[in-house]
Amino acid sequence: MENVGRILKKDSWRTTLLLAYQSLGVVYGDLSISPLYVYKSTFAEDIHHSETNEEIFGVLSFIFWTLTLVPLFKYVFIVLRADDNSEGGTFALYSLICRYAKVSLLPNRQVADESLSTYKLDQSPERKYDSKVKMLLEKYKFLHTALLILVLLGTCMVIGDGLLTPVISVFSAVSGLELSMSKDHHQYAVIPITCFILVCLFALQHYGTHRVGFFFAPVVLLWLVCISALGLYNIIYWNPHVYEALSPYYMLKFFKKTKKQGWMSLGGILLCITGSEAMFADLGHFSYAAIQIAFTFLVYPAPILGYMGQAAYLSKNHQNADQISYYVSVPESLRWPVLAIAILASVVGSQAIISGTFSIINQSQSLGCFPRVKVVHTSDKIHGQIYIPEINWIVMILCIAVTIGFRDIKHMGNASGLAVMAVMLVTTCLTSLVIIICWHKPPFIALFFLFFFGSIELLYFAASLVKFREGAWLPILLALFLLTIMFVWHYTTIKKYEYDLHNKVSLEWLLALGPTLGISRVPGIGLVFTDLTSGIPANFSRFVTNLPAFHRVLVFVCVKFVPVPFVPPAERYLLGRVGPASLRSYRCIVRYGYRDVHQDVDSFESDLVRRLAEFIRYDWSRPLSTDRAGNEDPASGSDQSSGDHRLAVVENTGFTRTSGFEVNENTQQASVSFGFKTVESISDIVETTPNKRRVWVRFVIEDTENPTDVHMRQELEDLKAAQESGTAFILGHSHVKAKQGSSVFKRLAVNFGYNFLRRNCRGPDVVLKVPPASSLEVGMVYVV
Repeated sequence: MENVGRILKKDSWRTTLLLAYQSLGVVYGDLSISPLYVYKSTFAEDIHHSETNEEIFGVLSFIFWTLTLVPLFKYVFIVLRADDNSEGGTFALYSLICRYAKVSLLPNRQVADESLSTYKLDQSPERKYDSKVKMLLEKYKFLHTALLILVLLGTCMVIGDGLLTPVISVFSAVSGLELSMSKDHHQYAVIPITCFILVCLFALQHYGTHRVGFFFAPVVLLWLVCISALGLYNIIYWNPHVYEALSPYYMLKFFKKTKKQGWMSLGGILLCITGSEAMFADLGHFSYAAIQIAFTFLVYPAPILGYMGQAAYLSKNHQNADQISYYVSVPESLRWPVLAIAILASVVGSQAIISGTFSIINQSQSLGCFPRVKVVHTSDKIHGQIYIPEINWIVMILCIAVTIGFRDIKHMGNASGLAVMAVMLVTTCLTSLVIIICWHKPPFIALFFLFFFGSIELLYFAASLVKFREGAWLPILLALFLLTIMFVWHYTTIKKYEYDLHNKVSLEWLLALGPTLGISRVPGIGLVFTDLTSGIPANFSRFVTNLPAFHRVLVFVCVKFVPVPFVPPAERYLLGRVGPASLRSYRCIVRYGYRDVHQDVDSFESDLVRRLAEFIRYDWSRPLSTDRAGNEDPASGSDQSSGDHRLAVVENTGFTRTSGFEVNENTQQASVSFGFKTVESISDIVETTPNKRRVWVRFVIEDTENPTDVHMRQELEDLKAAQESGTAFILGHSHVKAKQGSSVFKRLAVNFGYNFLRRNCRGPDVVLKVPPASSLEVGMVYVV
């Protein structure tokens, strides 16, 4: 047993070290290339390198302590522990807070969601101060909105960082050409080459990083070894005593000499921690131990050696005071190889932040905070690798515009620095809430965390904000623009849901539909998509009014997003009846997390039919229930007015009993068996997906004389016949307008802003990947 344990432990460490190596290419590309532009941006205007070396040593001291306090202490030792089922990032923190406190603005939150295995909460008892903070947050609605705006602001700044990081990374790497050509030729070469590399970078996004990701880690590792070796060479050759500048005393001497100009130069120094947020955002792709090992033992010391080497060189070469660049400290014989490695490393770093931008926009869309866009999953094997065509080309155009417009490191650094610090401030605020509400720690610990790290970040943020007219205006303008779009979309989406909730149709109306009213039932399955978690949506009544017929099997589908990163497939579906069994009407609630990959249409359709069939078996196998008779079972916890009955979680299990049907896919057969859990609450949110190949369910229905089994057999035969006749997807096509008497701002936001976005963004059929030939759109006017 000891040998087995030793082998397992060895394999575990081997896996961790492999993940640590792989994280170099995905997580640390941006952070590792910062030595290319930090000194150049810092000494661009506010301060100048003098023969006393007080400026260069002071900057080195600031860089060392900033790298130590923020990425190492804050992120590696504290923030990385605030994970949401091993997922990190702004939405992970928000998700955690929403689960522990009722502050979510998602409209269809339910008790049933709390039974999800990924919805696990810390069961340690709440302390008095925990409940006070939670009660304060839950009591005031404006705090819910303020928290959401804070999260959206952080999201907007991440998107801004995704725009600025590729520009400054590639531009600073290509700038190494300035030492190999005249100034006249240099200014006409760097911009076109940078733009060309950026165009190539964005043009290759649709292939996905998995095709070239295998060489990302070696490139970053080679770059880290390169800057470490050059740093050691410069320290030994030029100034072995440069390590003394790591003392905080040199920061005091720096401020004493430079005063206000030194404070303003902090906007360049903070660029040394760009990419730190990626450690937390990409936590789900690796592990806490892997990221901690990679940073502590390689990524942290390598750039510090690089910065020390540059400072050592500059402290003995004052003739280059007006031409501070990373490449001046590189021996002339090595400049071309280093330039090539630097360009490759900058591309890798840019790729990581671009992928992160796609990911966070997808998460925003999941929470109803971003207009509908098409999301393409570029890898079937590696989770989370996505591509958004519209965003890709918009960001590419903006990157080229920023490159041509700014044309220098100073303005690019000012813009990038402000975006980086804004994201870190948001993370600090949210983590302090997690410390109190989720970790149940005393408030003084959270306040210490907030004030200690918040004061450092505010110092840098203020230094960046001062440079508003010198580039810092760009991320602010971009954030305000994106925040307006996201808030308008979210606000109107909530109002649409409230309208649907107040105008839903009663079960009696549905039961009254029949041949006597001229309503006929046509063959097939009708999937009615709605955002409602109970009741019959108004768009269905409008559909029947205009087209007096509906399908033999009717399923009200709601694709719902819950505040967890993933929903296990076995727990994804909630199924129940709407009305009596004779109506052949069902409710299906499909639950997704904010990082889940949605099924394609064929997979969803066959999966739904399979689970419906097993639900029918389960429902008829229960003791006689009033559910099937159409009278409400008080124990079912259902809504009397909506006609919804108790819902069952249909999941794959290891049962050995024979299934009621088999799946046929390209002549291959596989038996499927299920088990069920019953929940007491109803919830809906719909979503479906793409169309690749037809998957049919072949039912095996046994003859029986039992009266209950006869009814079950008939219902299964009806489902089989409907599935063979085809499936129609009934979607809402909405037009929203503000009600009379609304304020000017509301009319502008709803009548113009939301409707403009709706007309110019993807429709629900594209987002849900519904085949056009099978879709029916029902027009609805929402007055909100």
